[in-house]
Amino acid sequence: MARRRERRVEPSQDRRKGRVGTETREEKFSDSDASDRKLISIFVVFFIVIPAVSVLVYSIKYGSGTKRLEPVVTERGLIKTDISYQEILSENSKIAENVSQRHYDYPVLAYITPWNSRGYEMAKRFNSRFTHLSPVWYDLKSQGSSLILEGRHNADKGWMSELRMRGDALVLPRVVLEAFPSELLKKKKQRDKAIDLIVKECKEMEYDGIVLESWSRWAAYGILHDPDLRNMALKFIKQLGHALHSVRSTRNLEKQLQLVYVIGPPHSEKLLQHDFGPEDLQSLSDAVDGFSLMTYDFSGPNNPGPNAPLKWIRFNLQLLLGSTGNNAQRLAPKVFIGINFYGNDFVLSGGSGGGAIIGRDYLSLLEKHRPLLQWEKNSGEHFFVYSDHNNVRHAVFYPSLMSIYMRLEEARSWGTGVSIWEIGQGLDYFFDLL
Repeated sequence: MARRRERRVEPSQDRRKGRVGTETREEKFSDSDASDRKLISIFVVFFIVIPAVSVLVYSIKYGSGTKRLEPVVTERGLIKTDISYQEILSENSKIAENVSQRHYDYPVLAYITPWNSRGYEMAKRFNSRFTHLSPVWYDLKSQGSSLILEGRHNADKGWMSELRMRGDALVLPRVVLEAFPSELLKKKKQRDKAIDLIVKECKEMEYDGIVLESWSRWAAYGILHDPDLRNMALKFIKQLGHALHSVRSTRNLEKQLQLVYVIGPPHSEKLLQHDFGPEDLQSLSDAVDGFSLMTYDFSGPNNPGPNAPLKWIRFNLQLLLGSTGNNAQRLAPKVFIGINFYGNDFVLSGGSGGGAIIGRDYLSLLEKHRPLLQWEKNSGEHFFVYSDHNNVRHAVFYPSLMSIYMRLEEARSWGTGVSIWEIGQGLDYFFDLL
């Protein structure tokens, strides 16, 4: 949580009078022993006991989300800017024996994709490090004049059972809203049908809620450029959130089903009409339990560079939370900063090209090219350059312990949570940071 300012305690009127008394020099010396003892007692109480108690109370009540136990990778001296390929190759598979200890108290949402089975294993292995797990399973599509929710064939109830035996992470499958947006938003019957399909699936499959992705698709269809349709879109999200909140979890009747909503970063320094902004965050805050902010994919093949510059992440948070005034502390815990566990291998010469790489690809490149890793201070990311067998130069940007640690700390300083895309793509020792 975000730190609060420590309140100053004003001295009472009696104490003020005691301090401004006008005793004479003779009166003080005539009762010296008692006066000395009294002064010593006052000194001890005011300058030692009270400050000590205040610090203890403050640290308990307003302490940051960081736990006292440091990650094992910190003890091993691995979180640093000066790293080598040899160190990564030799250390990446070594993890702490205690995988249940979390190092941050804020929400940690992790995505898992069906096409990368390693993510399922990482979710089980490091279950206690996460608060939310979102397998990418569902699509809500138009089917003639009706709707259909596709994806149950992806669902793995055995995996979910194993997860729940190992920890308390909530399972919220991702649902991508691919239905024709104009029909969905304009027709009450379709809106009600969509919500009914989602809520029914949560009940039958014993999910803890869903992660909904629709904003980017609505923007692509031009829906968000129309003020009336934009308001209808926000209304639909609220309606879905309230419907989920009205249902109790089958695992814990004291908890309601949750809605996490995926939002993208703005496309320019000035918010455009189709961008998700602070007013939208405020408007949906009661109906949505978390906002998965996609602060990655800053660069691409046509503009090679870092995946998620730290200054860019701060800019996004400032846009969303900086203008919400007194509500910033209330809203910040619902914003989950996106952290990429994948990287990119960009072509620098001979035309543009390249694309995403995952952990095993990265390790193969390190073994083959034995590169010199460099720290890019402005973005807060490591990278290296190599030439392939055709003498074409490449730049590789992939997360490091240092880059991830800095983003986790950034989340702590803002009082937000984090969302990771996706855990099957990272190196084992990344999880020691969480």
